[in-house]
Amino acid sequence: MTYKISKTDDDWKKQLTTNQFKICRKKDTERPFTGIYNDCKEKGTYNCLCCDAELFSSDTKFDSGSGWPSFFKSLDNENIEYVKDTSYGMERIEVNCKQCGSHLGHVFDDGPQPTNQRYCINSASLDLKKS
Repeated sequence: MTYKISKTDDDWKKQLTTNQFKICRKKDTERPFTGIYNDCKEKGTYNCLCCDAELFSSDTKFDSGSGWPSFFKSLDNENIEYVKDTSYGMERIEVNCKQCGSHLGHVFDDGPQPTNQRYCINSASLDLKKS
């Protein structure tokens, strides 16, 4: 896919920490219960760390007990890309930023009402814009 924001790995490495680069650009995952937004209760909008696209509202954040920030709905599906992921012998749906291709996490069908969705997102992929 062609993204609106496209940079070389060297450019991304200049912008991101080593951990952020591994997660956002190389599809790694942060360890559970270690991310800065896992227990965050502050109000605002969670944006893509790499390009600032609006992704999730704090109003849709919930405690899933998974160890990662979880949301039951994306803010704007125009900013989310869904990709079938069969890595590690599992079948999941990966979610990426549609503007820059940054890996965010995965979405599952075991979330709360009204959507039954659980967007399980890496804190390292997000930037909270407090309201």
